[in-house]
Amino acid sequence: MGGPLGAIIGKCPTAGGGGGGSDGEMGGGIIRKNRKCRDLVFLAIFIAFWVAMIVNSSFGFNQGNPLRLTYGLDYKGNVCGNKHADPDLRELEVRYWLNPNQVYQSGLKSSQFSLADAKSICLMECPIPSEDGLNYICDYPEGDIHLSVDDWIDRNYDYFEFLTPEMRNSSLQLQGPCYPIIFPSVNVYWSCQFIARASNISLKHWLQMGGATIEENMLIDKTIHRAINSPSAVLKRYVADIGKAWPVLIVCGGILPLFLSVIWLLMIRHFVAGMTWITVILFNALIVSVTMFYYTKAGWIGHDPISVVIGVSDPYVNISGREINHIRAVAVLMTIVMIVTFLSSIAIIRRILIATSVLKVAAKVIGEVQALIIFPILPYFILAIFYMFWLSAALHLFSSGQILRNDCNANCCSYDLKSNRVNCDSCCGYSIHYTPHIGISILFHLVGCYWATQFIIACSSTVIAGSVASYYWAHSEISQEIPFLPVFSSLKRLLRYSLGSVALGSLIVSIVEWIRFILESLRRRLKLADSSPVSLMGKMMSSSSQCCLGCIDWTIKSANRNAYIMIAITGKGFCKASAIATGLIMNNILRIGKVNVIGDVILFLGKLCVSLFCALFAFLMLDTHKYKSAHNKISSPLFPVLVCWGLGYVVATLFFAVVEMSIDTIILSFCQDAEEHQGAAQYAPPLLMETLDGQGEMQRLTQGP
Repeated sequence: MGGPLGAIIGKCPTAGGGGGGSDGEMGGGIIRKNRKCRDLVFLAIFIAFWVAMIVNSSFGFNQGNPLRLTYGLDYKGNVCGNKHADPDLRELEVRYWLNPNQVYQSGLKSSQFSLADAKSICLMECPIPSEDGLNYICDYPEGDIHLSVDDWIDRNYDYFEFLTPEMRNSSLQLQGPCYPIIFPSVNVYWSCQFIARASNISLKHWLQMGGATIEENMLIDKTIHRAINSPSAVLKRYVADIGKAWPVLIVCGGILPLFLSVIWLLMIRHFVAGMTWITVILFNALIVSVTMFYYTKAGWIGHDPISVVIGVSDPYVNISGREINHIRAVAVLMTIVMIVTFLSSIAIIRRILIATSVLKVAAKVIGEVQALIIFPILPYFILAIFYMFWLSAALHLFSSGQILRNDCNANCCSYDLKSNRVNCDSCCGYSIHYTPHIGISILFHLVGCYWATQFIIACSSTVIAGSVASYYWAHSEISQEIPFLPVFSSLKRLLRYSLGSVALGSLIVSIVEWIRFILESLRRRLKLADSSPVSLMGKMMSSSSQCCLGCIDWTIKSANRNAYIMIAITGKGFCKASAIATGLIMNNILRIGKVNVIGDVILFLGKLCVSLFCALFAFLMLDTHKYKSAHNKISSPLFPVLVCWGLGYVVATLFFAVVEMSIDTIILSFCQDAEEHQGAAQYAPPLLMETLDGQGEMQRLTQGP
């Protein structure tokens, strides 16, 4: 192991304490090992990565517009709801296709005409046919139509009576500037979904006036629904939901997990005996509650499923979307998880007493080093600032791209009010064109989020490990010193010497996670491309590979955690510290695993309790009128709830690392201490000795089974 750790951390050992003082200086203090900066190359890489993140995000802020994620484009290339458009569209958020025949034509398989080329404008709400006559929707007022946009809106977008004979004749040929309202429509995610049941009265008036024949076919509404329900459109709405639900993210992803995590730490400190039982029972209750909410939103329980329609609609009109299918899929998944966790909880009941014994160790350490309870607030605020910046940049990156006119050869002639004639040139619509580098930018942004999160968590864990190691190797004398000193000293050592090592460790975890993600994506693509049924052997191989990758990921995370402990103790680089930790674990695998596995399970359940409570509260907040109507309506609670769950888990990880790293550091230090002193630990504090001596725990640690 390269020398007694007592000479590295803690008071220099006495002559009878084993080990000499050659590695450190005599006298007071906690750290007695000459350290130097380690893994500087990876620290430079991390700094370069942050520069690239800022540059990448600036591209999104410059090119993106989050309104594009929710609202569509009109025939001029304006984003509906954009106050900077021409004309001002700040209140006109709903996209409406003026010519139903163009919509029908775009749905034909043999047609080269696309729905993106059909003439559309932005309105406040979707129009419906008149019950006793014929209403019109006219183009934006300009040219010889001397109406303001406000007057145009007040007239229900109708100025047919002001048209010249030439304009009226053009309108009767469905070339504008005014178009008849023949089909009822409903606002589906800020696009007017046609209902293919023409108003007999309106259609009769239109034909009596000599209007062009209007196609009546189910293809009219199916074409629009396909466009609204495309995977890319659904993904954009999901990302837009994150932007709309930002108050929910702040409360349920930031404030609530902070409060719950601190409460959990305080209860561990003062009520450790009952915390294991409380955690297991609360976890099962929360997972049942979250599953029931998914069932409610899926429409399987109660009468409150998510609706694709914005505002009030005809109760006889039933329009479904991918969002409801996704909610149902998650509900089924949560049901499986609920059953598995319930059975697992029954299986670990007999082991809960061992977990209580392990948690007592951390409770005693927290009681001695009091700053450990409040220290995670520092990385919490750093992470909160990073996430606010990251989410804002993500919204802009997802909405970036160039708005360009489509290249079409179809007949899309329409009346141009500015030139005062029917124009058949450049009448194609506009679309947002995404270049490959935008996809790369989004992928880099996602990778950056994971690496930065892992880095901040690793820094927090290393500081905690250094503080706990100082407590252990100080030979019980830390309580006579300042209780806050070990944390500040450990933080100083991290910032001065070990940031490069932490950057390397977090990078390794990020790389493994993204290899898993890429392989899973390739597996899904190959599965979709290959229409032949997968053999049983193929399914087994696929499941086995995923299981192996998951085990590798878990092993690396566990090894990293122990490497951070040895970095904090020895000041070595990541690779050397990892080797020391691995050797120590291999020599004591039965001793460590016997008391630590169940403790880790309880801590994991505690993190899930915090994150599930955040998800449950997010459901409750999103179930209010604010997020179920008008322009704040979210398409589905799925993404905001998942993000709140993820943020809650990350915040809980920061705070639960106090207990997790305390246990791991104490056990590693104890095993090293016992190994150096022929099985008799010399540096274990009396409180720790009392806990480990209880119920034969000392014997199990030092002698194995």
